[in-house]
Amino acid sequence: MRNVVITGGATGIGYALARHFMNAGDRVTITGRREHVLKEAAGRLGVAYAAFDAADPDAVTEALGRLPATVHVLVNNAGGNTDRARPAARGLRAVAEAWRANLDANLMSAVLVTSALIPRLPAGARVVNIGSIAARGTGSGSYGAAKAALESWTADLAAELGGSGGTANLVAPGLVLDTEFFGDGLDEEGIRRRVANTRNGRAGTPRDVAAAVGFLASPEAGHVTGQVVHVNGGAYLGR
Repeated sequence: MRNVVITGGATGIGYALARHFMNAGDRVTITGRREHVLKEAAGRLGVAYAAFDAADPDAVTEALGRLPATVHVLVNNAGGNTDRARPAARGLRAVAEAWRANLDANLMSAVLVTSALIPRLPAGARVVNIGSIAARGTGSGSYGAAKAALESWTADLAAELGGSGGTANLVAPGLVLDTEFFGDGLDEEGIRRRVANTRNGRAGTPRDVAAAVGFLASPEAGHVTGQVVHVNGGAYLGR
């Protein structure tokens, strides 16, 4: 039985990931900042949880005692577009704060949690980072830039883990409904436009993403590493 840690595991894609691995017979620990949301999700799923801010080095260090001593699979799912909760940046200080917020949420959260857990990753461990189609497009500002940086770091991580048979990959979803990502900021027209860009004519689901992550975390995917796997219905063609 494997130990699986999923950051941002209480809702949306993270919740689907936790359910996927739990159904596969793994021991799952979900993490996030909102303890009440985590506790409720963990209770429904029957998994463990640890509440902490993955972008805070001190909080990550403090949380290590509540995480498994051996981590066979780590999924860095914590993140989101922090610009959606901020007013438009005015002035250089506000611009800097806005960019750092997205970098912290989407890049540094993964870097810090992974760095803290590397001593606990056994030979053949799997790390999967959750990126975004925004890394390959325009108009996403600091969020897209942070996800692009996550892709670059994933390639470095693959080299670091490769000597022990470990792998690191990134799954980049497109439009996925049934998550908190857009909040109230996506109307039917916005959905229609995004679906029109796909080849299969539908939005993605959290289960679509979980299935891709599940494969990359499996023993059968041992020779797949350093890759970006696009799960977007063909809205972006990774060729």
